[in-house]
Amino acid sequence: MNTPEKKELLQKDLFTRYAEDPIAADKAVFGRVAEADRRGFLRGAGLATMSALLGATIPFARSMPEGFIPVALAEEAAPPLPAGKEELISRGDRPLNLETPVHLLDDAVTPTERHFVRNHGTVPEGNPETWTLTIDGEVDNPLTLSLKDLQTKFAPVTRQLIIECGGNGRFQFTPPVKGNQWTYGAVGCANWTGVPLAALLEAARVKSSAVYTAHYGADRDLSDPNKIPVSRGIPIEKAMNPFTLVAFEMNGAPLHPLNGAPLRLVVPGWVGSASHKWLTRIQLRDVVHDGPGMIKGSYRMPDRPLEPGEEVAEGVLSKIITAMPVKSLITAPQTGVKVAKESPLVVQGHAWAGEQVVQSVDLSIDFGATWQPTVLAPPVNPYAWQHWRAEVFFPAPGYYEVWARATDARLVSQPFAVAWNPKGYLNNAIHRIAVRVA
Repeated sequence: MNTPEKKELLQKDLFTRYAEDPIAADKAVFGRVAEADRRGFLRGAGLATMSALLGATIPFARSMPEGFIPVALAEEAAPPLPAGKEELISRGDRPLNLETPVHLLDDAVTPTERHFVRNHGTVPEGNPETWTLTIDGEVDNPLTLSLKDLQTKFAPVTRQLIIECGGNGRFQFTPPVKGNQWTYGAVGCANWTGVPLAALLEAARVKSSAVYTAHYGADRDLSDPNKIPVSRGIPIEKAMNPFTLVAFEMNGAPLHPLNGAPLRLVVPGWVGSASHKWLTRIQLRDVVHDGPGMIKGSYRMPDRPLEPGEEVAEGVLSKIITAMPVKSLITAPQTGVKVAKESPLVVQGHAWAGEQVVQSVDLSIDFGATWQPTVLAPPVNPYAWQHWRAEVFFPAPGYYEVWARATDARLVSQPFAVAWNPKGYLNNAIHRIAVRVA
């Protein structure tokens, strides 16, 4: 939580770094793109990040002096979160990653301002007027399409689709693992508008030799602008799924810069890293893609059970993460709620299951000894989360926990705890909230 004391400490640290070495501070805070760039954050990703923080463009950015801190930020106790994402929780600023508090995910459709942010590198600026998408590789008809081409030459669709980070829930692993310590809020289900990737691939006439896609974006490595931070792909079968979109709108408006404007992939039901932001190229390959984020254990699971904390060789992490597991989330009430003994507590939330449909969600107030069913709605379309609701009664005053457990159509249910893995992926343990009954 950003207490006044913590904000003051952050501000002092920021100002101290600029006072001691403004060039180094500029590079550390805003990701300067090159040592020769004496404008610091005033070019490339730095300017995009600064504009997002201020909530406006900076028309005279080129005239700003080296090491300059805009007064709009200096007046704050700490640098604010980017415009349009002020309610989120920072999980790191290099790269910038923002999590949604669970109780702010109660909407049936996740508002753009409450959708989490996961970055691997810089935040590029994208001009919709000049942006292009190239589709090449194992195709007979390579394409280069403008945003206008996508909007007018193909039939756009709108779908409600989930995106979830593969490390959502990483904070629960014991012993701790490296990476963003997401709790539960690195997930969202927005309305995405775009063109099915299948339609673009059909226009490009994919060769029979194509087995995998390779995704590339305009984002760059924070320390080396010549490197791309991530380039993942998906099997051709998933690429041809009609719900896999090349999206240019989110909730009826152009994409937010931090959610991939002006163009991104949405690969629903699968690990969020497959849904590449700031999309510029889709290459069709005749082998499984081997770009950054596909090798050296990235987004891979062990091929066998591991002892918690076990040192593992790279080859052990051989299973590429594809579909996400069955999961549920209690979005209301917020944990720590207090209720009267005689009053029922309305509990509600969402459930989802990767490539599956959720069959049931059950609640327990006695630490899993017994379970009661909830009223579960069907998804509005495949890959949308499902809403559930129930009334809970408590037999006596005291401390309780409400546990939520989802079960998918294969009768696979959420566990109380998941097996440890060194990357902290795919935690789908049951969600719990605390309740105190007066």
